[in-house]
Amino acid sequence: MSADFQAEPLSLILVPAAAVAAPLIADRLLRWIAVPTVVFEILLGVLIGPDGLAWVHVDGLVDAISQFGLAMLMFLAGYEIDFARLRGGPLKRAGAAWLVTLVVALGIGSLANHVPLDGAFAGLALTTTALGTILPILRDAGELPTPFGSLVMATGAVGEFAPIIAIAVLLSGNTPARSALILGVFAVITAVAVAFARRPRPGWVTRLIRRTLRTSGQFAVRTVILVLGTMVAAALWLDLDMLLGAFTAGIVAHLLLSGVPEAEEEVIEAKLEAIGFGFLVPVFFVVSGMKFDLDALLGDPGTLLLVPGFLLLFLAVRGAPAAFLAPAGLGRRDRGALGLYAATALPLVVVITTIEVDAGHLPSSTAAALVGAGMLSVLFFPLLAQRLRGDVRPPAAEGDRPRVNAESW
Repeated sequence: MSADFQAEPLSLILVPAAAVAAPLIADRLLRWIAVPTVVFEILLGVLIGPDGLAWVHVDGLVDAISQFGLAMLMFLAGYEIDFARLRGGPLKRAGAAWLVTLVVALGIGSLANHVPLDGAFAGLALTTTALGTILPILRDAGELPTPFGSLVMATGAVGEFAPIIAIAVLLSGNTPARSALILGVFAVITAVAVAFARRPRPGWVTRLIRRTLRTSGQFAVRTVILVLGTMVAAALWLDLDMLLGAFTAGIVAHLLLSGVPEAEEEVIEAKLEAIGFGFLVPVFFVVSGMKFDLDALLGDPGTLLLVPGFLLLFLAVRGAPAAFLAPAGLGRRDRGALGLYAATALPLVVVITTIEVDAGHLPSSTAAALVGAGMLSVLFFPLLAQRLRGDVRPPAAEGDRPRVNAESW
């Protein structure tokens, strides 16, 4: 095995063990408090990592799997988006709220750093929403098929996709003109992929999907993985972040499978979720915890005080515009819950701060405070949002699932 992919034997045990322990702990605590599993994945990663008990370090193999996990997280976030439900009001409102967030965040970042360009980079971390993280929470709470779920989905979709575009423009090191050209080329590639995905499938494709669905052939799953690899490769080839390719691949795959019979589509989705949430995504979050710079965070009381400050900024900069621009008919409690979901941030905060630290735009201690605030947002904001919303019944059995119309909002 190549030296770049040498693995510590203990990491091959402890990283999966942390992934297994996380839902067990979350389940045991459920009678007192509902904590997202991702929180325990990160905390257990910190515990076993270099700044915790130092049992394991991030080796080449585990880090590579973690990168696949991040790509799969973005893919599943894109796959969950149903633009037929989100078009119109929800998407327009979410876009307007994000633009307000962007202007305020870049302004705050510039003022805080006293260096406009570097501060703008730091401000990007305040514009994100962890759609991939809150999706399992919304699904488990039975929120996805509701009009409120459509609003959160639209807000989260913009909060994931728009910052990725901003990363490509501001953090790539390219000139604005070159960035616009590259994004234009990627948009053309995406349009071609979407047009192909929306074409009617020949009968033999449907038959092959059905015939291999429970055999070693797994034609549908292999095709989806090919789509993921192709879109990520296209993004990397154009010197864009792989997250843009992975997120777009999810959208394309959703369209590609839309013509598959419903029973087969549900099985394929279950297999994709098993690959993502059962294997790759937990590794990403555990490794994110292992990489967390706990020493830098705890070494300076001033840095530690930044954590609640950044947490409040997530609420003020990202959550408040989403809540304020919500539909007029939305109640105060639901409006507050929407703002809390919008302010939940973590994966892209990790990505943005990593890029900024590597480029010398951000001190490691400040990055740790931002990531720490992101972890607290994942821990507290969805819980508070669920409390504001109250009990939401899980979706009805297939065939009885209510149809919703969020477009009127």
